[in-house]
Amino acid sequence: MDLHFPPSGCYVVAVSGGLDSVSLLDILAKQSNYNLTVAHFDHGMREDSRLDYLFVKSLAKKYGLRFIGARAELGKEASEATARMARYDFLFDAIDKTYAKGIVTAHHQDDRLETLFINLIRGTGRKGIGSIREQKNIFRPLLNVTRKQLESYVLTCGLVWRDDPTNFQDRYLRNRIRHQLLPKLSLLQRQELVALMDAQAEINKQIDDLLKALLNYEDIRRLNKQTLSQLSYKESREVVATWLRENNLVNFDHRTIERLTVAAKTKPAGTKIDVYGTARVKVEKEFLALSYQER
Repeated sequence: MDLHFPPSGCYVVAVSGGLDSVSLLDILAKQSNYNLTVAHFDHGMREDSRLDYLFVKSLAKKYGLRFIGARAELGKEASEATARMARYDFLFDAIDKTYAKGIVTAHHQDDRLETLFINLIRGTGRKGIGSIREQKNIFRPLLNVTRKQLESYVLTCGLVWRDDPTNFQDRYLRNRIRHQLLPKLSLLQRQELVALMDAQAEINKQIDDLLKALLNYEDIRRLNKQTLSQLSYKESREVVATWLRENNLVNFDHRTIERLTVAAKTKPAGTKIDVYGTARVKVEKEFLALSYQER
């Protein structure tokens, strides 16, 4: 398998209990240069999700690793985006608790292709085409590995995992793409799509580097309104999105970016805008200021 390991150090490994993350945990646990913490977030979206929690906790014990877990009550109807936001809030909190270098997730090549098609169907910008890549504090060693390779790995190693029954329900767009579209792609088509995503990700990186140059790293929680006033609306949106990402806020939606961009140009000082979780932006005379509310 074509693995891209993160540098040596302390990491939080996101483990759902499914085949992908169980494979990832086993692969990382066999390396001698990592100090790992197993992290599991129970979204509270299924009646039996508590069993996943207990299973992952037992896995951590099996490997002799620290375990951090949490549960929410999102309910059956929670969207994928809502679940992702809650999960990453938990994972970034786990980084703070363990002083880790970052999070390691089990996203693989099939996940990338599924997300590409979802983004294209729903309408996407440049970020959607370069979907699922490594980011600041988020490491993904399996991005070049296929689902079939992981299936072969777990069978060869005799690993046990838990299947989420919702993964087999075609009422979800992702599952329809997984079950009906991806199997029809030829190897050449998969390779061409992956090459497209890699090329776009490189272009995105170059654009992001230019955008980051506009931020104030002496106080990254403040974004200068004058910087935005000199840019077009679309350019300002890109700068605001980059600013949030540099503050480890990665699960915002386009409506949040629109609200912040408009607020920077039109709202009076003192206006407050919720981002998500406990993150809030306050409009000041010269800056947008990011802060976190106490729970």
